Amino acid sequence: MPRTARELFDALPELPGFRAEVINGNLIVSPVGTLEQADCAMGLFRALIPVLEGHSWEGWTGNVGVCVEGSHEPVQPDFVLSSADCPHWDNRELLSSGLIMVAEVVSAGSTLRDRVEKPPLYAAGGVPIYLLIDTVAEPPSITVYSDIRDGAYRTTATVEVGTPLRLPAPIDFELDTSIFKA
Repeated sequence: MPRTARELFDALPELPGFRAEVINGNLIVSPVGTLEQADCAMGLFRALIPVLEGHSWEGWTGNVGVCVEGSHEPVQPDFVLSSADCPHWDNRELLSSGLIMVAEVVSAGSTLRDRVEKPPLYAAGGVPIYLLIDTVAEPPSITVYSDIRDGAYRTTATVEVGTPLRLPAPIDFELDTSIFKA
């Protein structure tokens, strides 16, 4: 009998059409993202291809789990960027401490999780950069979180969709956020 949310997550069967995560000790099952969310994640992937190739990094959209180092909570970001030798938790998850960046695309049902709960979770797990693609905000915006100190992101920069945004080192790339316009 599972005693923790992580144990319950590990005991779950495949849930086609749903995404399961553990955030702050709570098991959350939600429908997979919308086509707009998938388009945003794929747009980010395409924009970062020169960075991926230049560093021999790996990128995934919505199909790679992440085990948050420390809490071991499993999450499934909309986009994951890692080194080619990122350590694995098991055959389904990458360890957060080996990641370079994660990105979440906000939906109407994920605003609290993506805007409030996930930044401290990713920072505590050692993910250097968190990119929040918030197309449901008014006006739509993109926020980059970086500079982890004492388990929290200390630097954030937010721009309206359509304004270039500099992704900090180690990515060091100017992102054309107009790719996220509906």
